[in-house]
Amino acid sequence: MRKVAIIGVGHVGSTTAYTLISKNIVDELVLFDSKDNILQAELNDLMDGQMEQNNQVRLIGPNVAELADTDVIIFSAGDISIFEGNPDRFAELDLTKTIVEEWAPIIKDSGFKGILLNITNPCDVITQYLQELTGFPRERVFGTGTSLDTGRMKHAVSKSMKVHPSAIDGYVIGEHGESQFVAWSSVRIGGVPITESLTAEKLKALDEAARDGGWVTFRGKGYTSYGIAIQAVRIVEAILNDNHLVVPVSHYRSAESCYVGSPAKVSQQGISESFPMNLSESEEKKWQHTIQTIHSMHETI
Repeated sequence: MRKVAIIGVGHVGSTTAYTLISKNIVDELVLFDSKDNILQAELNDLMDGQMEQNNQVRLIGPNVAELADTDVIIFSAGDISIFEGNPDRFAELDLTKTIVEEWAPIIKDSGFKGILLNITNPCDVITQYLQELTGFPRERVFGTGTSLDTGRMKHAVSKSMKVHPSAIDGYVIGEHGESQFVAWSSVRIGGVPITESLTAEKLKALDEAARDGGWVTFRGKGYTSYGIAIQAVRIVEAILNDNHLVVPVSHYRSAESCYVGSPAKVSQQGISESFPMNLSESEEKKWQHTIQTIHSMHETI
C-alpha cells in the first residue's frame, strides 16, 4: 500500500492532495491541519472529487498513529497571509519554525520510518530545522527546494525560444528565495548550451522572468499552488516508485554545511546521490552568496 500523509492542507497541501489522488499515485492519504473545519471540508471535498474514479483512495483523518507505516510525509504547514506587505519567503520563519517545533517531536515519536518532504517556507532553513529536531538521517529529510523555480525557468525559456519544456535541461539552484539563480552554464536546449544561442542581456531577462514567475501568480490570486503541487507529487512518485529521479531539491550538502537546492537523485531511500556542479566564476560567486543567505537565516532560529 502506498501511503502518504500531508501536514497542512491549505492552498498548497490541498492541491497536492488532489494531485496525488487524480494521478493515482497513492492508495491511502492521511491529512492533518490545525483548523478542523478546513480539514473536514477538504476531506469531504476530496472524497466527492474521486467519486467517478475507478481507483478509490482511502482518505484518513488526523491520527498520529497512522504515521508509523506511512511512506512519505509532506510538510506543508504555514500561513500565506504573512506575505501581505512583506513579499519574502523568509517572512514566514517566525511562524513556521514554531510549527516545526510542535510537529517534529510528534513525527519522531510516531514511529515514522519513511521520507519527510518539506514544502514549508523558508524551504531550506525549515527543512534543516526539521532534520535537526527529528534527528532523522539527512538523506530521509529534504525539501522541494528549487524544483519549482527550475520549472519556472523552463516556462520562461520555453515561451521565449518556442520549444517544448521537455527539450530544456538545466537548473535553478540555491535558496528557494531571492538569492536563487539560474545556472545558465548548465542549461541546454536539445543538447546545445543556451549560452551559445543567447546574449548575456537576453539571459538576464529570462532570469528575471523566471524569478518573477511566482510573484506574477501571487499578485494575481494571493498564493501559488499548482506549480509547487506538481513538483511535490513528482518527487513523491519518485520515492514511491524508486525511479531515481534527478531533481534540484533542498538537501544537505556537506561542503556547504547546510540544506540548499541543487541536483540530487531521489529514490525510495530518499537522497541517494548529490551531484557536483561545474559553475562559471560568476555563478560561483552567486552560489557563495546564496549559501551565506541560508546560513544567516538559520542562525536566527
